[in-house]
Amino acid sequence: MSLIALGITGGIGAYKAIEVARGLQKRGHEVVAIMTRSARRFVGPLTFEAITRRRVITDQWSPGSNADIEHISIASDISLLLIAPATANTIGKLANGIADDFLSSLYLATRAPVLVAPAMNTHMLEHPAVQRNLAALATRGVRFVEPGEGFLACGWVGKGRVAEPDEVVTAADQLIRGDGPLRGRRLIVSAGPTFEDLDPVRFVGNRSSGRMGYAIAAEAAARGADVVLVSGPTGLQPPAVREVVRVRTAADMHDAMLSLAEGADAIVMAAAVANYTPASPAVQKIPHDSETMTLQLTRTPDILGALASWRAARGGRRPVLVGFAAETHDVVERARAKRLRKGIDVIVANDVSRSDAGFEVDTNAVTLIGDGPDETVALASKAAVAGTILDRLARLLATVPTPVS
Repeated sequence: MSLIALGITGGIGAYKAIEVARGLQKRGHEVVAIMTRSARRFVGPLTFEAITRRRVITDQWSPGSNADIEHISIASDISLLLIAPATANTIGKLANGIADDFLSSLYLATRAPVLVAPAMNTHMLEHPAVQRNLAALATRGVRFVEPGEGFLACGWVGKGRVAEPDEVVTAADQLIRGDGPLRGRRLIVSAGPTFEDLDPVRFVGNRSSGRMGYAIAAEAAARGADVVLVSGPTGLQPPAVREVVRVRTAADMHDAMLSLAEGADAIVMAAAVANYTPASPAVQKIPHDSETMTLQLTRTPDILGALASWRAARGGRRPVLVGFAAETHDVVERARAKRLRKGIDVIVANDVSRSDAGFEVDTNAVTLIGDGPDETVALASKAAVAGTILDRLARLLATVPTPVS
């Protein structure tokens, strides 16, 4: 997941920046909004604060803003500076090194890529001064999302309106993803619990929220991977991946994962799959007229084991297999044994007895176990943990030859 600084300047197209922010989030990015004084005449900062869930930066001189030299701090943290819309005035300041507000100071301070979506009257866009400024920025590596043609706010018809939000979001996303190690890789990620039905009303389940698997899918997509997410029942908003396959039971997930395995470069099995399911689910709701009830359970399919066996039968090393071990005691030892038993490449040992890690929280602390030394990840956001897991996966993929078709 990347942090993007979204600069909004004073044009009528500022309202489109709302959808740009939302679109970037859907693709797995975080957004911090920076509004010029003129931009606030068109859209209120509260709107962007509600969408980004971050403080909107509106003033270089607000109290406390220099505690850590904020424009320098953000300049180091962001993966992209995106300005949409960008007025002729702002473009002129950037081209000529004028730093009289937060946004223009940030431009000079950051070494992140810069993407600009110009928006102005047709004659202004065609003016030699503006064209010279655009050319100067282009020679410094600034990228542009070309303005569209159509009816302008001034009443004219011509080129100059800010590009549509989807175009801006796509350009930003592609610029960030670049040619990283997961670019074009096909990943299958499972997430969430499974629900094993007792009757039409009740089920056996677990406390998995799906957050870890969703974070892995979102981060993989942000790194350029082609991601299919196989999700058990959750209340989470799915990340911007190619496809989301909804399943309910362990049997459903088994069938989905095996059907998707062909052609995958890697499979990350983050779902908390039930180990047992009711032997004979009732067709009608079970009445509660007895003091006790005996429930007979049968083993569910071993999905990771089946994937490892399928891979072994093909005689190759793809897909790379990453599993999770949710344990409450002897966490690393039990996870190590599970990895060897199932025959997978890496297992992520997860202590779900902790209140600050594992199920139903936004943070996690794990140990990655594979060939070589264990890799311990201290308590961090699940997005950050996902990044470490994918770093390990990328290194593994680099050592596994691509099959010849």
